[in-house]
Amino acid sequence: MKQNGTELGYNSKVEGDVVVTKADAVINWVRSHSVWPMPMGLACCAIELMGASASRFDIARFGMEVMRFSPRQSDCMIVAGTVTYKMAPAVRRIYDQMAEPKWVVAMGACASTGGMYRSYATMQGVDHVVPVDVYISGCPPRPEALLDGMMRLQEKIRTEHSSRELLGGREEQMKLRA
Repeated sequence: MKQNGTELGYNSKVEGDVVVTKADAVINWVRSHSVWPMPMGLACCAIELMGASASRFDIARFGMEVMRFSPRQSDCMIVAGTVTYKMAPAVRRIYDQMAEPKWVVAMGACASTGGMYRSYATMQGVDHVVPVDVYISGCPPRPEALLDGMMRLQEKIRTEHSSRELLGGREEQMKLRA
């Protein structure tokens, strides 16, 4: 039986309530519904990012209301605005401080492609510094676009192979100990 992209097995003939599923489905469901964004508000897109957490748009419906300004407490960096070459090392340093698994959302034309700025000081896309999972277009994108992008990120998280990564990490540690 498939329900909302999650594989569940239920047999009513078994006494009690028993649900059988894959470890990946459980881990990914938990991860996709508890994304803690790290807002990197670099320009005007940051205002729209703030608007997404207001009552009218309410990003809390998706479990993403916990905006953390510490990279060690967040797992999703939202780069909102123009990334300059001077700011790029700081963006990379903050990304490196985030714990695994981590995701990056490029919000707006400037973060995605440099936008209208074709100058020596503006980086033509944050993907030159950090790997980007979701691009959100617009100048500036509306809060609805951010919510749509975050839902696309949730879908991406749901399709990952989490249990293999967890077990693979343990196997590598065991090989290093031996």
